[in-house]
Amino acid sequence: AAIEETFVTANGQSTLKLGHARAAAMLAPARAGLTVGEYAATVVKKAVVGTGAADKTQVAFMIARLLPTAGSPTADAADALAVAIAHAHARKSRRLGQAA
Repeated sequence: AAIEETFVTANGQSTLKLGHARAAAMLAPARAGLTVGEYAATVVKKAVVGTGAADKTQVAFMIARLLPTAGSPTADAADALAVAIAHAHARKSRRLGQAA
């Protein structure tokens, strides 16, 4: 399982709510015995678009290109799929590093 790292916003209420959501997203797979990976937004964007400075439109466009069966995902769905791709790349890199 993988989630995107967060940033602190100026709005304390929003930051607190995001923290609660992240805790739930991390707890469920951890309780099932799965390792939870965490990736910075720039790492996720770079894995999908090739640059960490990509915007949401570019991420959604590349997700539609990389995963044609995903159709035209919403920005949030594209972000989730991008995190999954970044996680897959990281797992592959770790496996390749262990084989050397």
